Amino acid sequence: MKLGLMTGYSGNKVKVPLDVIRHAENLGYDSVWTAEAYGSDAVTTAAWILANTTRIRAGTAIMQMPARTPALAAMTAMTLSHLSGNRFIVGLGASGPQVVEGWHGVPYGKPVTRLKEYIQIMKQIFAREAPVSFDGEMYQLPYRGPGATGLGKPLKSILHCDAPIPIYSANITPAGVKAAAEVADGFFPVWMDPERFDVFEKPIQEGFAAAGKGKSLNDFDVAPFVRVVIGDDLATCMKPLKNNLALYIGGMGARSKNFYNDYAKRLGYEEAAVKIQDLYLEGRKEEAAAAVPDALVDACNLVGPPARIRDRAQRWAAAAKRGQVGTLLLSDANTQAVELMAEIFG
Repeated sequence: MKLGLMTGYSGNKVKVPLDVIRHAENLGYDSVWTAEAYGSDAVTTAAWILANTTRIRAGTAIMQMPARTPALAAMTAMTLSHLSGNRFIVGLGASGPQVVEGWHGVPYGKPVTRLKEYIQIMKQIFAREAPVSFDGEMYQLPYRGPGATGLGKPLKSILHCDAPIPIYSANITPAGVKAAAEVADGFFPVWMDPERFDVFEKPIQEGFAAAGKGKSLNDFDVAPFVRVVIGDDLATCMKPLKNNLALYIGGMGARSKNFYNDYAKRLGYEEAAVKIQDLYLEGRKEEAAAAVPDALVDACNLVGPPARIRDRAQRWAAAAKRGQVGTLLLSDANTQAVELMAEIFG
């Protein structure tokens, strides 16, 4: 089992916890991941981390695909890979319609189609086997649509890709997971019950079949975000996690289009998911958080005294032995949590 850190979104000021990151690096952590919404971007913070570390890898969870062309994402990845000694990991995601159309001012489009085309173009650029041309539904290289001059021509990257650059994707819908398994090197569920791999198994296997060449879980990293909250009182430990889950299940998207709400239902919490969303959208956020089942929090996170966390972590260790989880990405972990998880999985 590999361990990584998820640094999360910025507040009104950019804060990168370099002391925790360097400590994790010294403890043998494999990676650290940055994020973006509509504040600080994920790439700049990843670059800052790479410049201030020597061994740990840095990835983006996620770069919003609609905000960048595939070529720009590939240029960014190759540049950071060169500057960091091949320590950069690409993490992509579709974001959501409210951010994509409200903040970036571009159509949300078809996220699964975008993901597949985006990664196919990036891999063409990395390979440098020929000038890049692509005729897809979302992307055409050279561009031939409205406003085109007709002067565009296929180009080959000036910069060489000296080492493989892994590409991960954030997905939870069955179609998105299938696409990730087909074209990406790994994916991160926003949260995961290690005993419910069946939620992902069918689309992952369908994606492998579409990819061909014998692709399997040996070639594909399942890397869920996991929160570790240490404390003697379970209710106190669970409270911030319930607030976070209520935000996603209840308010991350419109009532008719909330991928996280659908995911909670697939995990077996349909009645709770409906109630959480109703309360959240009515503005009753505290009640929505209180409606998040303890069982859901406990299934997808590690909470309580150290001894309890060690015991509950064995569920994740068992999933790793089955090849169903390759990396645990600890969200907003403090030094104590970083040390405890290194002790458990070191």
